[in-house]
Amino acid sequence: MRRLVLIIVAIVILVVFWQVSHRGSAPKAAVKTATLNAPAPDFSLQDIDGRPLDLATYRGHVVLLDFWATWCTPCRAEIPHFVEYQSKYGAQGLQVIGISMDDDAKPVQEFYREFKMNYPVALGTAKLADAYGGVLGLPITFLIGRDGQVAAKYIGEADMRAMDDRINSLLQQK
Repeated sequence: MRRLVLIIVAIVILVVFWQVSHRGSAPKAAVKTATLNAPAPDFSLQDIDGRPLDLATYRGHVVLLDFWATWCTPCRAEIPHFVEYQSKYGAQGLQVIGISMDDDAKPVQEFYREFKMNYPVALGTAKLADAYGGVLGLPITFLIGRDGQVAAKYIGEADMRAMDDRINSLLQQK
């Protein structure tokens, strides 16, 4: 009798496990994700001041798209460089865009003022993070060429010298 009960419990556990593991396994609609040398996924958000922020607006520019958060130590180290890049290369066609993955705008607005950020910043969404391949760690930075193609992806704190060289190379391309 005891053996029969154990077999039934094991079967129930297997059935539950099978159902959970196959839930949502039906084919899903294709989601365009950021891939090197492919078009960058478009997005439309509001920046932290409530103004529209559309990636399409910057077609023809080199875009440095930075996914970051106020609590992220490597992000805090990179942002002064991005402020410098915007000042140094903005007239040549670089546009830095920050996508904060914080849950609330208030710390982002305070951070924005403290770091004297000179480029648009918006709060990111799960949908946007998924479109860019999932943002499982921060920072993640993309360089998008004037043609709208993803030219580089940096996961974690980037080598700023290498990024600067890549930005210069992209700015030279017309």
